[in-house]
Formats: sequence, C-alpha cells, structure tokens
Amino acid sequence: MTTPKSFTNLVNNLSILPGVGEKTAERYVYSLFEKEDDEVEALAQSLLDFKKNIKKCSICGSLTDNDICDICNDESRDRSTLCIVEDSKSLFFIEKTKKYNGLYHVLNGLISPIEGKNPEDLNISSLMNNRINTELKEIIIALNPSIEGDVTSMYIQKLLEKKDIKVSRLSYGIPMGSDIEYLDPIMISKAWDDRKVIS
Repeated sequence: MTTPKSFTNLVNNLSILPGVGEKTAERYVYSLFEKEDDEVEALAQSLLDFKKNIKKCSICGSLTDNDICDICNDESRDRSTLCIVEDSKSLFFIEKTKKYNGLYHVLNGLISPIEGKNPEDLNISSLMNNRINTELKEIIIALNPSIEGDVTSMYIQKLLEKKDIKVSRLSYGIPMGSDIEYLDPIMISKAWDDRKVIS
C-alpha cells in the first residue's frame, strides 16, 4: 500500500524539527488528522505569524515581536548587570527561575571551529561596541559547560580584561556537556548564587 502523498509530505516537513524522527512525526500527523479544521488552521496560522513577526532584538539579540524586546525596554531591570547567554532558549529559561533582574546579551551561538563558527560569526562585536557603559558593573557569563562554552567564555573574558567591570561565571555543579535549558531551576538558582568572579 502506498502512503498518501499529503501524509508523507507532512511527515517529512515535521521531521525537520529537532528531536522529531519519522515515528514521532507520524504520530503528530495522525493526531492532526483527528483535530478539527479550525484547530489545524490556527496551528498553521501561528506558524506563519511566528515566521513573519519574530525577529532579533536590536539591542540584546533575543527573539522578540518588536524591534526592542520587553526586557531591554523594561526600565525596572537592573542595568548594572549584563548576563551573556548562548541563545534565546537559555535566556527564557533563566527568566523562569526569577533569580535575575538584570539585562541580557545573546551571542546566538558558541565559538566552534569544527562547526565553522568563529568569534566574528557571533554577536560579540555588538557586546563590546554597544553594551559596555558606565552603568555596567558586572558581566555574568552563563554559557553551557561544554568545550565550546569554555572557549567562548575565555575569549570574552580576554576581551574584557582591560574594562573596569567584574566578570563572573555560573558555578555549575552539573556534568560537562549539559544544556542550561534542561537543568532543574533549583540547580540554576544555586549556580547563580555560587557564581565565581573570573576577572
């Protein structure tokens, strides 16, 4: 029996998502078939709206619907601290802990020569040229504890050596290679409290 073309096409398109293999994609397709037309149309419309409206904040680089994200626009945030994260996933996860009330800077990646990602491919020049000011007292490096995270942290630390700013890094009591967004919020909160000054 030949699988219907529309079924196969949807399975293939869903399979582009991370963590979604063929079997998982097939389960999603069967589930979508059971949904009402208006539910499927709402899903399709939300995907189109996301791609049309989502952009990177012109200040921090996080995902937002506006030119400047809500965090950068929030005057109540502590502007003396800046947390450097790999991507918006890490930012959103840290926000969920409600442990931090400063600003962020999203690198949108980590230095990884194997993957062809060099410092100039990341949002580092914006950090150095636009985010360092007289209000800033501490930069917190909150990158994943991996080889790439360590290399990127050391690179940024080197750039900041001559700046009169305290640089700290989260103290991870977690296995090497773990991702921030998969950690328990309590673990992140503890790492936040125990962060170490590195320069």
